[in-house]
Amino acid sequence: MNFIDKLSAAWTTNNSLLCVGLDPDLSRFPSHLQGQPDAIVTFCKAIIDATADLACAFKPQIAYFAALGAEAQLEQICHYLRNKYPHIPLVLDAKRGDIGATAHQYAREAFDRYGADAVTVNPYMGFDSVEPYMEWADRGVIVLCRTSNAGGSDLQFLDVGGKPLYQHVARLVAEKWNRNGQCALVVGATFPEELAQVRAIVGDMPLLVPGVGAQGGDVEATVRAGKTAGGAGMMINSSRAILYAAPQAGEDFAAAARRVAMETRDAINRFRG
Repeated sequence: MNFIDKLSAAWTTNNSLLCVGLDPDLSRFPSHLQGQPDAIVTFCKAIIDATADLACAFKPQIAYFAALGAEAQLEQICHYLRNKYPHIPLVLDAKRGDIGATAHQYAREAFDRYGADAVTVNPYMGFDSVEPYMEWADRGVIVLCRTSNAGGSDLQFLDVGGKPLYQHVARLVAEKWNRNGQCALVVGATFPEELAQVRAIVGDMPLLVPGVGAQGGDVEATVRAGKTAGGAGMMINSSRAILYAAPQAGEDFAAAARRVAMETRDAINRFRG
């Protein structure tokens, strides 16, 4: 099953647009995991098991693993997701951006080493930096468009033929780059007006929407701006708000994560109809 079909099935099966981000921060782990050699795997598996029926996707952020030299643990987590929850898309958040043979190696890393269903990429170097990922015709390529950080406006609002650059990127991906029909865009929840603009440009193309939860994006505004006519079309990501829902919870950290994930999923669903 390709990325888009798997994502569409997950939206329906779990009645959810919630994407659970996996950003392991050892300093915020419960005390019983501190100092354990397999703490990252144990923590992430517990979060996954607690939220799998509430999520339409899981999104490990590779930097949190690489900074700790924990790529092998990321491999274990991805293997766990693929084997225990094969119906839920695995999105590797890597934001890669390079050309030619180097881009091909990044694609191998995402799709062969980690077995991701999709990967985030940076379009700044143009189509030849994105094209190598499309050699895996069933995998998703999620292109940065209108990011959730304030500094994104430094470039993303530059005028390109009378339109801001982020809208030019959206149109390029929708009309020219989406050769396999597996592309998506990153558009932040912190900018609902721009989110609505992107939705109008790209039709039903999926959007990965960071910024809900710890970054303060408004759920109602996000859903109303970004949903498709069918009430889907988004992976609304929350990471820290779920992972560290009760930082002093000790053994109960997964239950706390489930509670916040359910609250977030249900809040999203209130505005889908």
